[in-house]
Amino acid sequence: MEAFLLPIVQTVNSYLSNYVLIIMLIGAGLFFTVKTHAVQIRCFREGWHRVFGGFSLNGKKHKGSMSSFQALATAIAAQVGTGNIVGACGAILIGGPGAIFWMWIIALLGMATNYAEAVLAQKTRKLDADGNVHGGPAYYITTAFKGNGGKFLAGFFAIAIILALGFMGSMVQSNSIASTMDTAFGFPTWAVGLAIVAVAGFIFIGGVSRLASVTEKLVPVMAVLYLIGGLVVLILNAGNVIPAFALIFQCAFNPQASMGGVTFGIIAALSQGAKRGLFSNEAGMGSTPHAHALANVKDPHEQGVVAMVGVFVDTIIVVSMTALVVISTLYVGDGALAQAFASASAGSDPVDIAALVGLNKTNMAQAAFSQFFGSGFGNAFVAICLLFFAFSTILSWNMFSRLNVEYLFGKRFGRAANYVFFVIALVFIFLGSILSNDLVWELADMFNQLMVIPNVIALIALSGAVSTCALSHHGGKQGRDFEDRMQQEEYEEELACEAAAAE
Repeated sequence: MEAFLLPIVQTVNSYLSNYVLIIMLIGAGLFFTVKTHAVQIRCFREGWHRVFGGFSLNGKKHKGSMSSFQALATAIAAQVGTGNIVGACGAILIGGPGAIFWMWIIALLGMATNYAEAVLAQKTRKLDADGNVHGGPAYYITTAFKGNGGKFLAGFFAIAIILALGFMGSMVQSNSIASTMDTAFGFPTWAVGLAIVAVAGFIFIGGVSRLASVTEKLVPVMAVLYLIGGLVVLILNAGNVIPAFALIFQCAFNPQASMGGVTFGIIAALSQGAKRGLFSNEAGMGSTPHAHALANVKDPHEQGVVAMVGVFVDTIIVVSMTALVVISTLYVGDGALAQAFASASAGSDPVDIAALVGLNKTNMAQAAFSQFFGSGFGNAFVAICLLFFAFSTILSWNMFSRLNVEYLFGKRFGRAANYVFFVIALVFIFLGSILSNDLVWELADMFNQLMVIPNVIALIALSGAVSTCALSHHGGKQGRDFEDRMQQEEYEEELACEAAAAE
């Protein structure tokens, strides 16, 4: 079955990633950058202050919803996963170091797209009789397109996201966790899979509140841990950092950029950058709007600028750290792949060459960190970081999928359908830990890319509401005055509490 499916899925993915995905992602990013007058630049300072100005690892519990930071943490938990380590390494291996440049471009443009997703998720969300918030692309798709056409697109998106994230995507995450834990500690992949299922199941049962409580603590800790480790490697390897940057730009723009006998063309770099950029930051994919819809904010713009910061942290910070560590240690100077490529014959496949020296996208980061941390600690460090990254992604993706199960089956059958989904999702998480890496990744890529189509179409259709929201806020003044406003809001809340207590 695997031998039969793999080439078919790879062929479908080649058309989606080389044509459909590039056109839609870059086109949507450019469109919303122009439409919002570059909101990702104008309002970046405001978004940064809104995220970190009142930072806390212990947010308040909200029935059926989240605080703004909890929503961001849940979104980043989805964004910062295997795509930031294994995905980035795969992009570099297949598309060359230049793929990282295009991941940066996709992220910078995607910040505007993600702003649009968060704003529309806030504008179209629904509140049920029990006080629970429901929102996401399915809701703004049916707002954009009335009648059966809108219902079809929303249903197509809901089914695609359940398959992409709840089933196939979670398999990718558990597969990467199991592989790296096996490499680092020799743990059997099936045992790792069972452990993931047990812990994830406990958190799933707790619903939105338990998940928000976990992600708001896990995401900051895991990001800081990984960045500190990466900085140590770059400091110890400082002489190769500038050449690594140079190689990224050389391979991004030179249609015949080569290392030894291996040629990395612009098309390969752009294709891998777009595909892995989507899998990494998820801007335009339609996943993170589910979290942003649940945020308790006064104005959709507030969550829109917060959403932009999530894309920035995911790709410009975390992915860049992975890329610089891997390229500076393996591709520059006497790095293992630099030497292997130098001795390769013209036209050689980079994946095959890497395999000859025992490297693939799953263990490249471990090999890079091991250059300076030693094989034992280096493998363990990456395995632990990937465990945090991938596990938090499983949590968020499961929640996003459950919201779409509820949308498809409605209030009457939604609870029963969620129980069925819960069981099937746990089975897929376990299967991911023991199945072939190539097939798992290809299936996840296919369904991820299919999600983009109805999501981006709806974003463009509702772009007027997005631009109105963005242009009514002028980033410079709002960014400078944000802390003052936040303090004033806190003061007013205290007065209201005191008045209520007096009554």
